[in-house]
Amino acid sequence: MNPQIRKLFLVAFSMVISLMLASTYLQFWAAPSLNADGRNTRTFLHAAEKDRGPIVVDGEAVAKSVQIANSRRFDRTYPQGPLYAPVTGWFSANLNSATGLESVSAQVLNGEAPSLWTQRFLNTITGKPRQGNGIELTLDSQMQQVAAAALGDKKGAVVALNPKTGEILALYSSPSFDPNQLAGSNSEAALAYAQTLETDPKRPLNNRVTDGSSYAPGSVFKIITTAVLLENGVTTETQLQGPAQITLPGSNVSVPNFSGGPCLNGTPTLAEAFAISCNTPFIDEALKLDPQLLRDKAEDFGFGEATEIPLKVTASNFPEENDLAQIGLASIGQGQVTASPLQMAMVTAAIANEGKIMKPQLIRSVLSSDLEKVQSITPEVYATPISAEVAKSLTTLMVETVNQPYGTGTGISIPGVQVAAKTGTAETGVPGYANAWVTAFAPADNPQIVVAVLVEGDESKPARYGAVDGAPIAKAVLEAGLSKGGN
Repeated sequence: MNPQIRKLFLVAFSMVISLMLASTYLQFWAAPSLNADGRNTRTFLHAAEKDRGPIVVDGEAVAKSVQIANSRRFDRTYPQGPLYAPVTGWFSANLNSATGLESVSAQVLNGEAPSLWTQRFLNTITGKPRQGNGIELTLDSQMQQVAAAALGDKKGAVVALNPKTGEILALYSSPSFDPNQLAGSNSEAALAYAQTLETDPKRPLNNRVTDGSSYAPGSVFKIITTAVLLENGVTTETQLQGPAQITLPGSNVSVPNFSGGPCLNGTPTLAEAFAISCNTPFIDEALKLDPQLLRDKAEDFGFGEATEIPLKVTASNFPEENDLAQIGLASIGQGQVTASPLQMAMVTAAIANEGKIMKPQLIRSVLSSDLEKVQSITPEVYATPISAEVAKSLTTLMVETVNQPYGTGTGISIPGVQVAAKTGTAETGVPGYANAWVTAFAPADNPQIVVAVLVEGDESKPARYGAVDGAPIAKAVLEAGLSKGGN
């Protein structure tokens, strides 16, 4: 062969191979990430012409695709609308947007996940049109309904999970929204509704369950402080100092007990201080310790770490500096400490599960286009922040919070079932406004359900209290789950 022709052949051959490799790369490897790029508006238009897979709870689709008459396009519909909106989010081709599971699980719902390539290959061979895959959620429909009903029109959040597996049984944020109005074919109406939601001062688009930066946890954080005390020589019967108020180091700020007076007789045991939720004993004891101990323990429980369930959960926060005044406030869940309801459910799950936190998870399995299970999610340990012995002591303290007549958790008691709980009332930084917190699990001797509740103070009732406003909600959700024998 002529040398020049041979060189030309090699160049042409190399170009053909390069094109083949580039095409293969784009089609099979890069396509999912390119499709997932939020700047790619074609993604939503193409996806709207696909039978997107359903999102299923207890065998019923809470999100599904319905083909528009005389069209190649599908509308995404949400049969129970606001009830599951904090979980499903929405998919809207008209708004070129997706949120919630519709966004983070888009590759599965579109049938494009790399792990599902065998199904795509078979569809290509058989000539079957591409269909999306479904996802089966861990949610319990009855508990979800009760959580939403119990919150009613109050701003707040409820999350419940199985401490032994990490399966999330309920996840509701109030106020919610109607995803059908965002996913419908009327683009002008969808845009107008989206703008209304974005400017609503009640922030319906903010998922309060997974928001780790907006809420001081108040006294429910004393669970973590108590864990540190138990690990450093304090027992449940150790007598503590509980004056009416305590001055924070290096400041003129005095922090009182909720009652305004001394904690019980002024020298309560740890068990008594925990049950009645005094402030001064916990601040006093925390200031005796190395400040790093409290920060390290918070981080052991997951503070400072964003996670995915697969919804994105923003990190809960603990003060970075060892300023003693901030450490004192942090020990009672105030100051610069913030936590999501999910984070506090995880803290409580460690108590209920002998010191281990299982990774929270919303998805139980991936379904084929024929709704057969093709993948199942395996429970995994997220962290082990405390020993089984410390968990047992904390369980005793939380049980006494419910059982003792002076305990703040008496409103969560359930006949025939021993409940363990901790309540909290968190100052918001706005004078006169406070948020209510409750975290609890049951049955105490064989925990099946953990629940965390946040109720925000607002114009209708500026100050909310965990023992008053949160307890009935936590109790209702626990009863709903236990009525089915747990999960």
